[in-house]
Amino acid sequence: MARDDRRSGRTTDSEFEERVVAVDRVSRVQKGGRRIRFRALVVSGDKKGRVGMGVAKAADVATAVQKAKHQAERHMITVPITGDTIPHESIIRFSGVRLMLKPASPGTSIIAGGAVRAVVELSGVKNILTKSLGSANKINMCKATLLGLSNFKAKPVYAPKVIKTEKVENAVA
Repeated sequence: MARDDRRSGRTTDSEFEERVVAVDRVSRVQKGGRRIRFRALVVSGDKKGRVGMGVAKAADVATAVQKAKHQAERHMITVPITGDTIPHESIIRFSGVRLMLKPASPGTSIIAGGAVRAVVELSGVKNILTKSLGSANKINMCKATLLGLSNFKAKPVYAPKVIKTEKVENAVA
């Protein structure tokens, strides 16, 4: 994707695809009244095993999304993908979220909803089953999914064991 960098006047190509998961209006009370800002939750990934999440606030939506995207690209994790799915089943507990991630056979596709779907799709996993229990907070769901995906270990590749034998010639006992 090419994006316009207004400060330098040139376009840059980003290797990451980003998805805006949520934009919320938040406010704080000050002496003159309420100050309204926007909070953006953005997930960014390259669909090859790297994915990250960013949350940022700003006075307008576009700036909040831009800041969150930058933060997501700075905090990437690497996901070990075996085939098109994850290595093994996992249950993650983060804050009020309980999330189950389970490998799926080829052709199953991504069975996930909302924030979990965005993280899993952008990580490059093509077949997975998920179930979320507990809180539905989108930020905590993204964090739980990233925690679960980062805890997987890639299956080790074993080389065949080579046994050296010495040839014994004319052994007379």
